[in-house]
Amino acid sequence: MAEDLKIITAASKEEQYISLIPQIEALLDGETDLVANLANIAAALKEQFNWFWVGFYLVKHDELVLGPFQGPVACTRIAKGRGVCGTSWAKAETLIVPDVDAFPGHIACSSASRSEIVLPLFSHGEVIGVLDVDSAELNEFDETDALFLKQVIDLIKFNA
Repeated sequence: MAEDLKIITAASKEEQYISLIPQIEALLDGETDLVANLANIAAALKEQFNWFWVGFYLVKHDELVLGPFQGPVACTRIAKGRGVCGTSWAKAETLIVPDVDAFPGHIACSSASRSEIVLPLFSHGEVIGVLDVDSAELNEFDETDALFLKQVIDLIKFNA
């Protein structure tokens, strides 16, 4: 596949995901390098939705360490249970935060971030990282995002 995405904007959020997910799947097809695949996923999501920040943190030595991302510079390391990402990791669950300023212990890597969704990445039943998406708008994320972003991360092969 060519590395160009067909971006649709005059569509519902669900229609945008439905268009994007097969394109992400094609980008990942045949590629076994995890970093390359995470980088392309972050780029595709950022390009389609124009969110403020999209990226991955990976568990290394009992902390989350910054992985491939798109957006401004970010926090490099996050402790388990700290902030939205660390809490998602500790609870092994997706967190949707409509207003990051109202989240206890939120880590403000950027004051421009207003809402956030974080999904844990699992391998063999264990959380090995998180997908973190931030928006400059309040209430950007909902269950539609949780559903389709879960489909995106399910495309990742961690043991290739």
